[in-house]
Amino acid sequence: MTRIDSTPTASTTATATAPFSTGALVHTGPGEAPEWWRDAVIYQVYPRSFADGDGDGVGDLPGITSKLDHLAELGVDAVWLSPFYRSPQKDAGYDVADYRDVDPLFGTLADFDELLAQAHARGIRIIVDLVPNHTSDQHAWFQAALAAPEGSVERARYVFREGEGEHGELPPNNWQSIFGGPAWTRVTAGPGARPVTGAEGETPGQWYLHLFDSTQPDLAWDNPEVREEFEQVLRFWLDKGVDGFRVDVAHGMIKADGLPDWDGTVSMVEGTEAGEEGTDPGAPEDGSTGAGNSGPMFDQDGVHEIYRAWHRVLAEYDGDRALVAEAWVEPLSRLARYVRPDEMHQAFNFSFLTTAWSAAPLRTVIASSLRANDEVGAPTTWVLSNHDVVRHASRLGLADPGLRPNGIFAHDPQPDEELGLRRARAASLLMLGLPGSSYLYQGEELGLPEHTALPDDVREDPAFFRTQGAEAGRDGCRIPLPWRADADGFGFGPSGKTWLPQPASYARYAADAQRGVEGSTYETYRTALATRRAERLGSGTLAWVEDYADSVDVVALRNRDVVVLANLGTEPVVLPRGTEVLVASDPVLTDRSADPQVRVPSDTTVWLRAL
Repeated sequence: MTRIDSTPTASTTATATAPFSTGALVHTGPGEAPEWWRDAVIYQVYPRSFADGDGDGVGDLPGITSKLDHLAELGVDAVWLSPFYRSPQKDAGYDVADYRDVDPLFGTLADFDELLAQAHARGIRIIVDLVPNHTSDQHAWFQAALAAPEGSVERARYVFREGEGEHGELPPNNWQSIFGGPAWTRVTAGPGARPVTGAEGETPGQWYLHLFDSTQPDLAWDNPEVREEFEQVLRFWLDKGVDGFRVDVAHGMIKADGLPDWDGTVSMVEGTEAGEEGTDPGAPEDGSTGAGNSGPMFDQDGVHEIYRAWHRVLAEYDGDRALVAEAWVEPLSRLARYVRPDEMHQAFNFSFLTTAWSAAPLRTVIASSLRANDEVGAPTTWVLSNHDVVRHASRLGLADPGLRPNGIFAHDPQPDEELGLRRARAASLLMLGLPGSSYLYQGEELGLPEHTALPDDVREDPAFFRTQGAEAGRDGCRIPLPWRADADGFGFGPSGKTWLPQPASYARYAADAQRGVEGSTYETYRTALATRRAERLGSGTLAWVEDYADSVDVVALRNRDVVVLANLGTEPVVLPRGTEVLVASDPVLTDRSADPQVRVPSDTTVWLRAL
């Protein structure tokens, strides 16, 4: 619940003395969302780090099932499950060896069926991850490709090419892997090929493309056999009753004709690294932040033909099944092409995720996002954290909250944990007050920070190894969740084991330490989600509050009958007398007068009943 502290305060620089006045609508909304995914709050579960059911220290499907009541109590509409398929786990399951089976690490197909049934019984939909850009090198298709000769139908399923140079000793082009190093690996010549090691007697042959790790060969999506196979994979999971698919690297798959050289660089999150300058507060008018992957390997027009075909497959099934694009694409008008009426249904708004904690850029990216998606009749899909980026509770606590490092080492400048959490709660309440759909990353409802002191010898992210330790990588945002403050492993599983070590600070973030505690991060999220549903904010409208339309410190908007006001400045913001506070990310202040005024402190967001 919202807490109001009765405390005298000094005069402030930002004061509204009249009822809130709003300008023209920026976004009108559907009124009542005709499909569930238009205004849903969707919770990402990273299976190996959510809950461990069997005590091996790795999360699994039975562990997720055991915590569904937590998600139902939180108030989410759906769950997105990161990959749980059979995999050698070279990239945490994003290297898939069998798209139609569950890896024994996570359980069985029967465990999945039980999870799906139990989630549906609680009114929670299930979205599963699909990884179509590449497979594992242990996938039956790639093993067959290695066993077959050059020019075979088996090799035609992947991107095999002859090398450059007099003897083919150079890669086919200069592309670099997103995880660091070359994007090509050479294999020995002829059937029974294997990666070249330089051993005596080897005869080097072709090269294969891998935009990620060398154990993740890219599929050739100009091959009809590849397209047919993935349509059948979709039907396999749709027949089981899943409600949709989050599509990994949705802007990949199709590469430019001829695979031309490119002098740019690609990374998991385009933009600044630790120690560089953050997002310029004078961001472009289209809301771009540098979050888009560019180059001849991304966002080629041919990907849209794939999604139109997949849209037709989902349309064969009842229940508004959804396709969700992980597409690091800018400008926003280009991203909106993925959610045209006959393609996908949602596309993560990474421009919003990477916008600096600054009022003007936030207003710009919000308005630009809504305009771009309104042009194609699609909802905007907001997100602040996921398994690939530094948690926003830590990102926003950096000295420059516009930085986007790929992980944080112990020797890097450290986030201010208290400030980061305060800003994260404010940012989340701002996001949840926007019309459209929102995604939450597991643990953000607890306020979890990044683990910034992981020993190098426990790291597993291939980005750390392929950059020779130059990048910390993503392990710090993938730490197993704390469920009980006084238990071994903070209650992650029955043995107390955890596949990555948890920081001692997680004790104060544990779910049982927050449940029922007024003002805790968990209870703030729960109140916000309940209010969001009751006020129908997800299917609502947006107009800027005119008093703050040009403010350097405040983002203020009206959604239906609710004013969402975020104070990013250093001084409290005084609200009109009689203001009703519905939800606040942190306690607000009042004076002790007979007709008190509410003051919104720095780095705090409030939802107010519009006057």
